[in-house]
Amino acid sequence: MLLAGLSSGHKIGLAVVAVVFIAFALASSFLAPRRRPDFPGKNGLSVFIIASFVLFAAMLAAVEAFGGESEEKPAKQAAGGEGPPVRTIRVRESEFKIVLPALGTLPAGKVTFVVQNAGKIQHDLGVRGPAVAGTAKTPLISPGGSAKLTVSLEKGSYTLYCSVPGHEAAGMQAKLAVG
Repeated sequence: MLLAGLSSGHKIGLAVVAVVFIAFALASSFLAPRRRPDFPGKNGLSVFIIASFVLFAAMLAAVEAFGGESEEKPAKQAAGGEGPPVRTIRVRESEFKIVLPALGTLPAGKVTFVVQNAGKIQHDLGVRGPAVAGTAKTPLISPGGSAKLTVSLEKGSYTLYCSVPGHEAAGMQAKLAVG
């Protein structure tokens, strides 16, 4: 699942480090003992251990460096590289709550809400507040599904809510400050 979300450059970087790591492991396990039955021997053991740790650290560093995409890059590409970037906020909905990451006060501008329905019934996400521009709510999202909602937000206080009858009153709302 992780590989599907990576760019080609990140996949290539991970693949190169993985191939080197795997080649070393296979060569030291199968090829070297055939040529030298006492491999790595008394004198070569410390070099073998150091090489193993260096390659292991390189693999961990590659996963850390190439394992994730920055959120700003796709946002700039989506915006066509012009104007302020679109901010992406992940929202999780379930029976009868909306969970947002810790955000503080957001700057005014375009925001894309990526909504995941982690509940057992259908939900949607609506945005209510001053000067909401764009589509104000998602279509109904089936359990396990997701949807995106992009809106332009100006300075003010906004409410994210589920518009399914009775859900907002049951607690499916969250506050968002823009300024």
